[in-house]
Amino acid sequence: MKVSTLLRVTGALAVSALALAAAEPAAAQAKKIKIGFVTTLSGPNAAYGVDMRNSFELALEHLGRKMGGIPVEVIYEDDEQKPEVGKQKTDKLMQRDRVDIVAGYIWSNVLLASYKSVVDNNTFLISANAGPSQLAGEQCHKNFFAASWANEQNPMGVGHLLNQKNVQKLYIVAPNYAAGQDMANGVKATFKGQVVGQDMTRWPDQLDFSAEISKIRAAKPDAVYVFFPGRAGVQFLTQYTQANLKKEIPLYSVFTIDGVTLKLQKDQALDTFFGLFWAPDLPYAANTKFVTDYKKKHKDTPTFYGAQSYDVANLINSAVVATKGDLKNKDAFRAALEAAKFESVRGPMKFNKNHFPIHAIYQQEVYKVSDSEYDIRTISKIIDNLEDPSAPKCKM
Repeated sequence: MKVSTLLRVTGALAVSALALAAAEPAAAQAKKIKIGFVTTLSGPNAAYGVDMRNSFELALEHLGRKMGGIPVEVIYEDDEQKPEVGKQKTDKLMQRDRVDIVAGYIWSNVLLASYKSVVDNNTFLISANAGPSQLAGEQCHKNFFAASWANEQNPMGVGHLLNQKNVQKLYIVAPNYAAGQDMANGVKATFKGQVVGQDMTRWPDQLDFSAEISKIRAAKPDAVYVFFPGRAGVQFLTQYTQANLKKEIPLYSVFTIDGVTLKLQKDQALDTFFGLFWAPDLPYAANTKFVTDYKKKHKDTPTFYGAQSYDVANLINSAVVATKGDLKNKDAFRAALEAAKFESVRGPMKFNKNHFPIHAIYQQEVYKVSDSEYDIRTISKIIDNLEDPSAPKCKM
């Protein structure tokens, strides 16, 4: 072969190699991001799943329905508040839809039934609500993140509040499932007084709490602490008020009063005490935009379920932007999620080593906006930078 011909061939090969190298980042970038979102969209607690979906959709609208410039497709699935259905829907998302990321999950028992289908497939799962202690501790996984809280965190904040209020004797009531057990253990982790009684009720079908209220009356505690989400929270608060115990024995709670239940609880929710990581009035720019635009679009105030879902969308976006859409680089994407470089509606937060948030807990109360309208506002910060107690058990 002539030298001139050899140079031409060598040069052509070099140009081809350069073109291939230049094309590699573009090839690595996903053409579309598929997200599976599992929540409860039917049954008596469907309002929470709808709020989560509405909030996730609002975040996508704020992002132009793209993450890092890449179009986003979301597949919403209804778990019907049943662990077995949640797992079936999760398996569908993984096996048939082949989603890149799975998110959502209200109920701890549904999440616990479903999460291995995702993480064992080397796919990222981001909880928008449920935060069972098992996944915060010994069963933590590098591909699982909770963008909400660990189940014990908010109750731990209430435990600190009980100490600040000088409560000495406490009675605890919660439903007997994974989250209920964590919520009871959380308040006991920080409360310095004496627990004089504890009842773990049937879940989710028990709505008559007359026996538990009679036991509370007989025990004569300084305060009662309860965790009853959804319609159970409405029923407990109604029966507690009808028993005329609220003034006699102050009621403290987590996740029992929210924007959905408040429409039914109304005056019954007044003069109770509760703690949470988020409220509609927190003065952060991301929160103001979220709450304002949600109210404009849906003529309603979002719940914390929605706030968490809004955060999930922005957390995922931050990782897509940081990795330039290379979803196949799991290590880089995981590191970007861990960095949590997004503006959370709760204000400052960071992930602990177990991929659960470290953040503040606030005392909140219900107030009357008008004769027919009620809302929730922040009273004070109970504690800052609260870590969950299960983190040391995580060997990640």
